[in-house]
Amino acid sequence: MATPTKSVFATLMASSAERHSIADDVQGVISGSMLAALGITLLSSAGLLTGGVPGIAFLIHYATGFSFGACFFAATLPFYYLAFRRMGLTFMLKTFAAVAITATLSEVVPPALGLTQVDPLVGALFGGLVIGAGLLALFRHRASLGGIGILARYLQDRFGWRAGLVQLGFDCAIVACSVFLASPYIIACSIAGALVMNITLAVNHRKDRYIAM
Repeated sequence: MATPTKSVFATLMASSAERHSIADDVQGVISGSMLAALGITLLSSAGLLTGGVPGIAFLIHYATGFSFGACFFAATLPFYYLAFRRMGLTFMLKTFAAVAITATLSEVVPPALGLTQVDPLVGALFGGLVIGAGLLALFRHRASLGGIGILARYLQDRFGWRAGLVQLGFDCAIVACSVFLASPYIIACSIAGALVMNITLAVNHRKDRYIAM
């Protein structure tokens, strides 16, 4: 007969082709958040922007000097109601955890890495790719980084629209708002990074190729 401790452990680790275990989700949310924070560090070190709520946070950060992590965490708050109403409590809680981890790491990682200057084009391409990989991990564990990501994830589940392509439209509009804060070259590199990030999602995140919940 299984002991209570073994029973709890078995529940945490129970995984199948159709459903992630609790341990799977914890690993996925933490890993996705770490990748996202690393990508944000590359963008920030190159003076770049991006789309979605992180893009809004970058705009506020550059315009006011407030920390990116605080701006990012605050900018996601209005979207949790949509996350709860449309995607459920579990999705909302996972997303809140992912945002909190990413916001915290985005303040801790840059000084730990010691990056002082990153070439804008290199930062855009690698930063966009790493953030895309982080979002891919979060999406596959029914989480996101809040804001536009929640809306994009909902539209994909509801109408079958590609999450990456939906977010790309919003991203281009947000990056366009940066004309008053950045040079044309920085804006061009920022758009390139957003393209890399969203193409990564569009190619790799499809429900017909990945069924686990």
